[in-house]
Amino acid sequence: MKKIFKVVNLDCPDCAAKMERNIRKIKGVNEASVNFMGQKITLDVSETEYDKVMPEVERVLSRVEPSCKLVY
Repeated sequence: MKKIFKVVNLDCPDCAAKMERNIRKIKGVNEASVNFMGQKITLDVSETEYDKVMPEVERVLSRVEPSCKLVY
C-alpha cells in the first residue's frame, strides 16, 4: 500500500536523508522516500503491517528532528 504524507518542520536536507535511511530499515516498509523540498514522505508499506509501522515512522522522525511531525 503506497501512501503520501505531508511533513511539517522538516528543516534540514541531511536530516531528511537520515530519516529515509532509517525508515527503510523498519520491518514492513517496502520503500520510503523523504522529499525535503516537497515536505512529504512517500511510503510503500505492507497492509498487514501498517498499524505497527506508523508509530515507528513517527519515532524515527522525532529522533532525527524532534519538532518534525506527519500530517495525516
